Amino acid sequence: MSADMEASYAHPIPVRRAKLGNPAPLGLFSFASTTLILSLYNVNARGINVPNVVVGMALFCGGLAQFLAGMWEFATGNTFGATAFTSYGAFWLSFATLLIPGSGIGDAYAASKKPGQEVDAIAIYLATWMVVTFLFFLGSLRKSIGLTLLFFLLTLTFMLLAVSDFQKNDTIGKAGGAVGIATALVAFYCGLGDLLTEDDLFTIPVGKYPPKTA
Repeated sequence: MSADMEASYAHPIPVRRAKLGNPAPLGLFSFASTTLILSLYNVNARGINVPNVVVGMALFCGGLAQFLAGMWEFATGNTFGATAFTSYGAFWLSFATLLIPGSGIGDAYAASKKPGQEVDAIAIYLATWMVVTFLFFLGSLRKSIGLTLLFFLLTLTFMLLAVSDFQKNDTIGKAGGAVGIATALVAFYCGLGDLLTEDDLFTIPVGKYPPKTA
């Protein structure tokens, strides 16, 4: 059988390769909206100090939608975006699990004879994500100024929240919430910068780094 005949047999219906859209706005908006809600709770907006309403957002917006955006970034060949969106999608899914009573995670600590163990465990969890975020910050240094600022603020947010839990200091936690709000706003801006193209009414700058010199 000739090569042409084999190709015709393998694909009797012509295969059309659709052009992928840009998944970055979905990932950034999903991250920003979920981060904004939790950060408002962290600063005790309207006297709220129980963050469990964020579970739905963390599961389906910050979690699932952002995880899917990461998968689609792999398809576009953007390794940085794919790794970041998938990682933070997984972060939000794992964070939501911590807040779901049926997960049994909180009950396990409640049954422990060591008081405050859960808070310390969450602090270690946040500190680990601070390290991951710092690595993304390093990777963003040649991407755009907006993205670099986003990962810098997010690293600071995780650091403050981790220190707050380690030190049992609510004031530091509120500071982490305030920086988290700033992080969310920068993420919204970067997402809008990716969403708007030359075909739209206007575009916004995200801060391009000067090209490398030889």
